[in-house]
Amino acid sequence: MAGDTVITIIGNLTADPELRFTPSGAAVANFTVASTPRQFDRQSNEWKDGETLFMRCSVWRDAAENVAESLQRGMRVIASGRLKSRSYETKEGEKRTVTEMDVDEIGPSLRSATAKVAKTQRGSGGGGFSGGGQGGGGWSGGAQGNQGGGQGGQAEDPWATGGGSGGSSGGGQGGGWSGGQGGSGGGSGSGGSGGTQGGQNGGQGGGWGQAPSYDEPPF
Repeated sequence: MAGDTVITIIGNLTADPELRFTPSGAAVANFTVASTPRQFDRQSNEWKDGETLFMRCSVWRDAAENVAESLQRGMRVIASGRLKSRSYETKEGEKRTVTEMDVDEIGPSLRSATAKVAKTQRGSGGGGFSGGGQGGGGWSGGAQGNQGGGQGGQAEDPWATGGGSGGSSGGGQGGGWSGGQGGSGGGSGSGGSGGTQGGQNGGQGGGWGQAPSYDEPPF
């Protein structure tokens, strides 16, 4: 959102992520990232640790479950998200304000570790490719329609009756669509009965039950 303060923090998890579910069923994982800066001291000629920053983080929904299953205490992570302030009241009645981080992206640091990524299966996303494969079957049916049209044209000698040209035209237009366009292809032949039959076969072989509308692609 506009106006949000987006930061990236690199550090170690102080504990295992805590996974909870809201009353509506949304998953949320809470964890703390400890980030300790290091500076080189020229006088002692060695690296020294600075003040540690403890950032309380939360991540929601599918990512929350993935975090709970993948990350553990002590792991070095890289997290990117938006800062937010939250006010609360203690048991003693004192009002306090804390700064937390809503995590958008998080993953393990590979500086001194290795990780193997496994893509999760989502119920709403995977069906799109499967549906596309089924749609491709329409084109396969269209090819059969073309073949049917060709056989109709070969029923009679095209040189003797002139019907072959109608069969060829009907098979070509009939492939992949409904019987409407296939029939018109047969009619456009030079009048032979074999051409008309070829056009009907081409239309029936189409992979679509109805001719698609102009605003709906056939795939």
